[in-house]
Amino acid sequence: MRNLDITTLRSFVAVADSGGVTRAAGFLHLTQSAVSMQLKRLEEVLGLQLLDRSGRTIALTASGEQLLAYARRMVALNDEVIGRLTDQAFEGEIVLGVPHDIVYPAIPRVLQRFNASFPRVRVQLVTSYTRTLKAQYARGECDLILTTEVERTTDSETLAERPLCWIGAPDGSAWRQRPLRLAFGRFCTFRPRVIAALDSVGIPWDMVVETESDRTIEATVSADLAVNAMIEGTEPVHLRQIDHGGTLPNLGAQMINLYGADKARSQIVENLAGLVRKSFSSIAVPSLQAAG
Repeated sequence: MRNLDITTLRSFVAVADSGGVTRAAGFLHLTQSAVSMQLKRLEEVLGLQLLDRSGRTIALTASGEQLLAYARRMVALNDEVIGRLTDQAFEGEIVLGVPHDIVYPAIPRVLQRFNASFPRVRVQLVTSYTRTLKAQYARGECDLILTTEVERTTDSETLAERPLCWIGAPDGSAWRQRPLRLAFGRFCTFRPRVIAALDSVGIPWDMVVETESDRTIEATVSADLAVNAMIEGTEPVHLRQIDHGGTLPNLGAQMINLYGADKARSQIVENLAGLVRKSFSSIAVPSLQAAG
């Protein structure tokens, strides 16, 4: 009877999620050689090749893809058992505030990993605009918040600095029209910057959608009826960065800042802050995809 080891399965899942041994090793707090050895041991136990190492990046083989679903379930079940039976000390609730436009792809992974480690702690996710979240944080209504701002602040920790990009429909042409049709939230912090950039180069514009609903904006842009701006790497899969060739103005960089980590009142808040840091530092920014 052959038995699968949870440690090797955890390493396998980490490599699959992060796209490489180096990042997986950092997430697991192990050396690269230790992770590679665990993957080799797993392949030997199963008698299968799980990873295709022939290219520049590691990819899963067909057997690896099949194992991944099982591995996730086994690791999650292991963590649930350990958490429920031994983690009695950590209970309560943490309120995490995140702007709408940077929830994906990082935050779902953060919540999943945190829940595996602290199953008795509830994380209440609050999504809103940066200025609203900062006001809630100032009133003590949030333990941790993320913000999108144009500068670093003395009372926060900057997790990432990313370009603000023009976003449109796949193979869309709305960005070529004049006046340029825009779709933005009423309180979006990107909106004044976008308008100022267009005015500075003399491009006429028309705000065709002004709403508090992100879904409305996404639907309008994906229908190629308007364009929007988002931080590079946070656009939904059904929208694309616009390869405008310099016909639209540069929008500069945007800071993703974390507030509250320096005032963490407990170990569990600091653990959540650590996962947020790691997730935003490890997101691979996709290559530019044309939208027209």
